[in-house]
Amino acid sequence: MSDQKSAFITGANMGMGALKARTLAERGWKVFAGVYPGAPTDELGTHDNITAIKQDVTSVKSVEASAKKVQKALGDAGLDLLINNAGIANVGIGVIEGADIDRGKIMFEVNTWGPMRVLQSFLPMIRKNAPHSRIINFASGAVRANPAASGVYNMSKHAVIGLTNTLRNELAPFGIQVTSVEPGAVKTHMTANAADTTQNIWKEVSQEMNDVYGPYLKETTTTLMTEMLENNCNEPQDVVNEVLALLDKKNWKPSYLVGKDARAMGPMQKILPARTFEKILQKAVKIPRYKG
Repeated sequence: MSDQKSAFITGANMGMGALKARTLAERGWKVFAGVYPGAPTDELGTHDNITAIKQDVTSVKSVEASAKKVQKALGDAGLDLLINNAGIANVGIGVIEGADIDRGKIMFEVNTWGPMRVLQSFLPMIRKNAPHSRIINFASGAVRANPAASGVYNMSKHAVIGLTNTLRNELAPFGIQVTSVEPGAVKTHMTANAADTTQNIWKEVSQEMNDVYGPYLKETTTTLMTEMLENNCNEPQDVVNEVLALLDKKNWKPSYLVGKDARAMGPMQKILPARTFEKILQKAVKIPRYKG
């Protein structure tokens, strides 16, 4: 029997998912990389330890088919690691009052229901290798900051934390470790072209919403996107190394903040009252105070 460990990573055709797949493969893992059907895989590249598996996390049939392919490749063995990495950010954006709920549902299909579909199909393989198997679900550092005009995204990632915390209780009897990772801003496709992304936020909502909220919140979205996301992003490899370092820990916490910007919020939240923490963040991203 091979001692080679195995992992499945969703959304691995590009960005952070591809980088995680390549890094694990270089460390000797057998990696199954979930790739969206028809999507380019140039960033994933080719490696003897990487097997690309077509998977659309919004489709039950696609997810079930991908699980069958992985199980066939593993034979009688189980899966050691599942990383729910797939996610999107810039759909259904805008202030809550003006956000398009139908478009927002697309965000939930990928970010929230996507991991759940994958878990339902892959958990039998994970349980096979209990208590040594592990699951990492990707949330976001945004759940701590809750930036304005990103409500649907924030909601979808808060839900991932709820999913993870429940799963920790359900899998505790098997000894399976589960955690959610909350990364800060990373130099990826999601944070590229920050200026265009900022403009799109206000194009997604009506002129009425622009008139009502624009005078107060356009500056904060610009500050967040350009100064914080574009100019102070974490290097992708640094974040990947930090995430994969969790595999060396015996016992996992319910969640981990990763990246220099996200990590700073953890101690602040422990020390400061919630309202004080909120005020500091509001000041940092230039959300104007009500003057009465």
